[in-house]
Amino acid sequence: MRAYFIKRLFMTLPLAVVMSLVAFSLLNLVPSDPAEVALRVNDIVPTDAAVQLMRHELGLDRPFLQRYLLWLWKVLHVDFGTSFITRQPVWHEFRQALPATLYLAAVSLVMIVTLSLTLGIACAVTENTLFDNVVRSLVFLTVAIPNYWIGLLLLWGLAVNMDLFPVGGMQDERSVILPSCTLMLGYIGTYIRLIRGSMIGNLRQNYVLYARARGLSTPLIIGKHVLVNSLHASLVAIGMSIPKLIAGTVVIENIFAWPGVGRLCLSAIFNRDYPMIQAYMLLMALLFLGCNLLTDLLQAKLDPRIRGEG
Repeated sequence: MRAYFIKRLFMTLPLAVVMSLVAFSLLNLVPSDPAEVALRVNDIVPTDAAVQLMRHELGLDRPFLQRYLLWLWKVLHVDFGTSFITRQPVWHEFRQALPATLYLAAVSLVMIVTLSLTLGIACAVTENTLFDNVVRSLVFLTVAIPNYWIGLLLLWGLAVNMDLFPVGGMQDERSVILPSCTLMLGYIGTYIRLIRGSMIGNLRQNYVLYARARGLSTPLIIGKHVLVNSLHASLVAIGMSIPKLIAGTVVIENIFAWPGVGRLCLSAIFNRDYPMIQAYMLLMALLFLGCNLLTDLLQAKLDPRIRGEG
């Protein structure tokens, strides 16, 4: 297992370097001068002298490779630069917004796992019944309708018209329900279908017939044998959904005025706050790579054939 981990780690590191290079190159790909942007967002007239001074302050007068290595060295020390808008360290801004995003993603993930397992197992056990057909129809709708439409409908119906939930922000413990439900509905359909299909496939295997012939009860067969064998692919898919959940909060946080990283990122895009955008791109890329690595290790732990031991 250790050899497999080292192998996967060495495969991940080059990708992390490439993603850092892509994030850093953002400053060189934008059509406007970052130094001029940094001056304008702070209501400073971009004279030639002021632009040259800002370019020197941002290090834009140095060779590309030198700037990249210096930026990478600072990033390794958790220094992502200074925000053009607030003039505060970027990491300080992220640390303030990150707990709200993690809270929203965690609540959504718990809802996804709970409902996906419950409905997926129930649909597999009651295959082709009215219950199964109704759930599958609803699942199709959740997959077909975009997340932001679901969010707007929930906000208009339950918060504005019925006044059951706060319209936005983090006012009380109810505030997380609508945005987490919106995030959850965007993923739950895929996992219900995945768990249902895997469960049905395992229920038709010979070992299930043998277990029934031995007199084992249906709940015992499902809980001890079928469910365990059906969860491998589902665990991998759910593990990979964690970075998607966090990245997907960009739109949801702005719909519900949720004070998280996603809202911070969209504000940075509108205001051309390039250091903030660079940090967001890099952190999201590292999150995807990290979750992919952990998911691979979990899959290898569950299936020895993947790591070459079976």
